[in-house]
Amino acid sequence: MVFLEHLIDVAAGREPADLVFRGGQFVNVFTNTIDEADVAIASDRIAGIGSYKAREVVDLKGQVLCPGFIDAHVHIESSMLSVPEFARTVVACGTTAVVADPHEIANVMGIEGIRFVLRTSKYCPIHVYVMLSSSVPASHLESAGAELSAVDLHPFLSDRWVRGLGEVMNYPGVISKESDVLDKIRIVGQTPIDGHAPGLSGRDLCAYVAAGIRSDHEATTLEEAREKLRLGMHVMIREGSAARNLDALLPLVTPDTVGRFMFVTDDKHCDDLLNEGHVDHIVRRAIAAGLNPAYAIRLATFNGAWYYGLHELGAIGPGYLANLTVLDNLTDCRATRVYKEGQLVAQDGVCVAPEPLPKQAAARLRSSVNVQWLEPDDLVIRVPDDGRREVRVIEVTPDQLQTRAGREKPPTLGQLVVSDPDRDLLKMAVIERHTASGNVGLGLVRGFGLKRGAIASTVAHDAHNLIVVGVSDHDMLAAAIHLVKIRGGLCAVADGEVLADLPLPTAGLLSTEPVATVVAKLIEVRAAARSLGSSLAHPFMTLSFMSLSVIGDLKLTDGGLVDVSAFKHVDLFV
Repeated sequence: MVFLEHLIDVAAGREPADLVFRGGQFVNVFTNTIDEADVAIASDRIAGIGSYKAREVVDLKGQVLCPGFIDAHVHIESSMLSVPEFARTVVACGTTAVVADPHEIANVMGIEGIRFVLRTSKYCPIHVYVMLSSSVPASHLESAGAELSAVDLHPFLSDRWVRGLGEVMNYPGVISKESDVLDKIRIVGQTPIDGHAPGLSGRDLCAYVAAGIRSDHEATTLEEAREKLRLGMHVMIREGSAARNLDALLPLVTPDTVGRFMFVTDDKHCDDLLNEGHVDHIVRRAIAAGLNPAYAIRLATFNGAWYYGLHELGAIGPGYLANLTVLDNLTDCRATRVYKEGQLVAQDGVCVAPEPLPKQAAARLRSSVNVQWLEPDDLVIRVPDDGRREVRVIEVTPDQLQTRAGREKPPTLGQLVVSDPDRDLLKMAVIERHTASGNVGLGLVRGFGLKRGAIASTVAHDAHNLIVVGVSDHDMLAAAIHLVKIRGGLCAVADGEVLADLPLPTAGLLSTEPVATVVAKLIEVRAAARSLGSSLAHPFMTLSFMSLSVIGDLKLTDGGLVDVSAFKHVDLFV
C-alpha cells in the first residue's frame, strides 16, 4: 500500500516513480481517446501521466496500455472452476476485477456458500467483489438448498467486498410488492441493485425500475435495451457461453449513451474461457464490429467500476489503483502483460502470480448431494386411467435458455410412458438433492437427440437439483446414482456403464482441479453425450437450464412441470 506522501512526491516529480510505462499509447477513458505519455506508478497506485523518471521502465514498444478489464456481472460457478483457479484463468486474459453474484452456490449452500466465495477470493490475482444473491430460492416452484431473507443478507453489507444486491430475478414479486423481496431492496440502501427482467416492458418495467433496480443484463433486442436505457437503467451487454447479445445491442452504443453500457459474461464455461478468452473476447468482437476502440475499453473497465462505486478502479489516472493490462494492439486485443496493484500477475497468456499457500487456500464445504435412496419406481410415469392421452412436452431451443411447450401422444409400453428416440421424445427427471426429501419431478423433452443411454448433472439452474435425461430408466438411474457417489458433477452412461464424468465435489458445482484438467474432462463428457446421439453443441449446459423455472414456456423442477408464464405447476397429462 502506497504512503500518501510518496504518491504525492512521485506525482509532483520530486521522487522517481517505482515503475514507468513508456514507448506506447494508453486508453484514456475520461476523454475516450488514445493518448501518448508516460504512466508513472508509485507502489500500488498510478501517480501521474506525463514525463517521469523511474527506478524501473517498461518499454511498451508501441503496445497499448489500458485499465485492467472488469467483468461487471458473472457467476463464477458457471466456469465450474474454484474461485482461485477462475481468477488465475481470467487474469491471463487481462481481467483484474470481477463483480460476482454467487447465486448458484448460495442456492445450494446458503450463507455458507457466500462466505465460501468471499474466503476463497482473498489471495487471488484479481479483485473479486460480490453482489448478495437476492433470489434464493429463485422461485417457490422448486426445492433449493437454502432460503435467504433480508435478515440473512444484512450482515454481509459491512464487508467492503460486498457491493450491493444481486440480480432481482423475481420481478413479478417486485411489481406485486411481495414483502420479502421489498425487504431485500430496502436493506441495501443506496448501494447498487442489479436487475434481471427479460422482456419486461411498459408500466411493469417502470415499477421495477422505480424500486431502485438500476441495471439489467437480460436485454436481447435493440427495442428492449432502448426502453430500459430510456428509463435510466444501465444496460449490461452479455457475451457468455449460451447467451450472446453483443451483435443485437451494439448499435445502441453512441457518444451520447456510451456511459450507460457495461460488458459482462454472466455465464461462461471453462473451455470457452481458455479458447475464446474472457472480457478481452468481448472487446475484440466489439472493435471488429466497428465500435470505437476507446469506447470498447471503457465498457470493459470504467463504466462497471463507476456503477458499482469502485472509484479506484477502471481508469488510468492519478490516484487510481495500478490495475493495468498491456494489449499487443487494439485489433487483436491480446494481453501481453497484466498488473494488479502495480505487480506483474500475468504475462503472455500465463498467470505468473504466486499461488496461495495451502493454509491460505484451505476452504472446505460440506457435501451437498443428499439424495433419498433411489428405486426404479421413482422414474416410472404411469398412464392415468381417466382417459387423458396427451402429454405436455418441453421443446428445447438449441443454444438458448428459452423452451417451448408442445403436446404429444406419449410413447407407451403397456400402462407406462417410455422414451421414443425415433421421435426424439425422452424422459427427464429432476431429483431433489439437498435434503433427501424424495421429491422427483418427471416429464418428457424433445431436442436432446439421444439414441441410447442417459446424461445427468447436478448443475441445474437455479436450485441445482440432480437432473437426468435418457432413453432408458435403467441408464437414467445409473447416471443419477453415479453422481451421488462422486458428490456431484456431470456424467454420461450407456448400458449401465459410465462413459465419462466430470466430478464437481464443491456444492455439486465446482471442481477442485486445475483448469486444464476440468476442460479435458468436460470435452470427454460432451463427446460421450454426442456418442449417444446428441447433436447439441452444449448438451450439459442445455440440460442445466431445463429446470430454470423463470425463463421459457415449460420447465421441469423436482415439484413437477412448470408453466412459466402462469408461474405454477401443471400436470404432465393434458
